[in-house]
Amino acid sequence: MTTLEIKDLHVSVQTEEGSATEILRGVTLTIRSGETHAIMGPNGSGKSTLAYSVAGHPKYTVTSGSVTLDGEDVLAMKVDERARAGLFLAMQYPVEVPGVSVSNFLRTAKTAIDGESPKLRTWVKDMRGAMGNLRMDPAFAERNVNEGFSGGEKKRHEILQMELLRPRIAILDETDSGLDVDALRVVSEGVNRAKEATGAGVVLITHYTRILRYITPDFVHVFVDGRIAEEGGHELADRLEAEGYDRFLPETAEA
Repeated sequence: MTTLEIKDLHVSVQTEEGSATEILRGVTLTIRSGETHAIMGPNGSGKSTLAYSVAGHPKYTVTSGSVTLDGEDVLAMKVDERARAGLFLAMQYPVEVPGVSVSNFLRTAKTAIDGESPKLRTWVKDMRGAMGNLRMDPAFAERNVNEGFSGGEKKRHEILQMELLRPRIAILDETDSGLDVDALRVVSEGVNRAKEATGAGVVLITHYTRILRYITPDFVHVFVDGRIAEEGGHELADRLEAEGYDRFLPETAEA
């Protein structure tokens, strides 16, 4: 059983003016193997900040609190150490890596995580199988990472990584963003398949409930102003779909 435990996490970010702005204001969250947690909330509520802070993005400064993976201090780890420990982040806006093919990128990442290169014949078979499941053209493997990719191709590539790298905890930041109905279903099936194969814990960050029709959350957490404002099961997501986030926001004074 793998457990990612976040306790009273406070995170700040540097503004262009050089001052620090607090984004997360005491987040406590526990994710275990096999669980799916949906994190929802309005823009600017701190959802993506949580993802990038756990992954180790240098833009974000943890000012207090803790993050542990099976008792090990995640915040003391370098970014690559976090990945080798089993943490995976599917970014909302994946970066381009010119000159590096998808196949080379994936095999290099797999080697770094496992500590040894996968056998080529087995690796090619696994990669082709995963790509086929995600309805990706085999020629995609020779394209440069994210260079000229459509939004849907970027998301499929992120889930391809999840399937092949087999993380213990996967954090998916707005994986549904920009996907049409068919791509949403294919990507969601990939997440479910990877979770079933590895028993990974999944953190699904989203604005909308449409992806939750395909990936059923065990827990739903509503982020507002850098804190968890409410928690519940799938029924909470249904309520958010019907009512929105207005009830969590400060009432505006009458004119």
